[in-house]
Amino acid sequence: MKRMLVLGAGTAGTTVVNKLRPRLDKREWDITIVDQDAVHHYQPGYLFVPFGTYSPEEIVRPRERFIPPGVELVEGEIDVVKPDERVVQLTNGTVLDYDQLVIATGVTPRPDQTPGMVDEEWRRSIFDFYTLDGAVALRDALATWNGGRLVVHITELPIKCPVAPLEFAFLADAFLRERGIRDRVELVFVTPLDGAFTKPIASARLGGMLDERGIVLETDFMIERVDPSAKTLVSYDEREIPFDLLVTVPVNMGAEFVARSGLGDELNCVPVDKHTLLSTRYDNIFAVGDAADLPISKAGSTAHFSIELFAENFVHHVKGEPMTAAFDGHANCFVEAGDGKALLLDFNYDTQPLPGKYPLPVVGPFSLLEATTANHWGKHAFKWAYWNVLLPGRRLPLPALMTTAGKTREEVSQ
Repeated sequence: MKRMLVLGAGTAGTTVVNKLRPRLDKREWDITIVDQDAVHHYQPGYLFVPFGTYSPEEIVRPRERFIPPGVELVEGEIDVVKPDERVVQLTNGTVLDYDQLVIATGVTPRPDQTPGMVDEEWRRSIFDFYTLDGAVALRDALATWNGGRLVVHITELPIKCPVAPLEFAFLADAFLRERGIRDRVELVFVTPLDGAFTKPIASARLGGMLDERGIVLETDFMIERVDPSAKTLVSYDEREIPFDLLVTVPVNMGAEFVARSGLGDELNCVPVDKHTLLSTRYDNIFAVGDAADLPISKAGSTAHFSIELFAENFVHHVKGEPMTAAFDGHANCFVEAGDGKALLLDFNYDTQPLPGKYPLPVVGPFSLLEATTANHWGKHAFKWAYWNVLLPGRRLPLPALMTTAGKTREEVSQ
């Protein structure tokens, strides 16, 4: 009997076992999935918790509910992978062997990597929203905050869902207007990029939206430390940005066991072939979702689209056949704009976000790079699709590979 071992029962890992269990003969393959706890989080929902749109109860479910029959779920913390021995050791001493290993342990915020970030002002005037605890703490702080300088800050890229900090800024603007205190708030968006986003056309559009809302854009800010006593961000070039309330996205890093196992880069992400997700070092190890070092957004859509092709490739690979499906880096992201509207971005490794319609040319119903009500409801409908279609491995009627149908090209001055 051959053994497939999946590390991580989040979005990517759960989708993998749901896709592969029906494709792998139960007489030939055992499948085991490992995670450190029993609760699955809908991470896109974290964005809405600080504004009271979602409650924590709406975005958590028991992991076992989404693990298919015939897959063993093991709860435990991963200590180390020993690739030459083909075993994974858990911190409780359990040893799991494998023939094929899939690493799907994602990335997590690491505020400890920035000096001063988690000192005395952490969860007092400095908050994150990339964890459920952080989002809840920020919700409570925003409910009673009466104004001042609100700074939304990205520490370093890559991060999970790179549009989420922009979404937070847009939603904060709308939230503060609803509370009637927007005129008492200076809202600032701080990024290490030279613009609002990584892609020129989208960056121009999103930067224009910041300007329209009176949100100050501070670019090329490479943070060296936080001075909690002075409530100031300090960059390596000695620029300083003061704050009364800081909403930061800390460095995102992969799991520590990846580093201990010698499998990762400087951010503990696993180097893989960007088209097949196969490790560049081991022919029986794959990394999927945010755990991989793909040169594209660490977004849920990237995981979903790539795993559609990964499942096909994996079946060929274990039979000794060539992997013929090539992932193109397809990602799409709804971007909440506030006031019941959102944009949609659709792009891949080679093509930046372009205006147009999605998924169908002309009719959409979603508009690309345009703030619409339909996009807003598409963003919220995704929560239902996530729990009921994507996570259980059912097929969504959207192409895994990006298409340029329905898109128009624009020139943007560099």
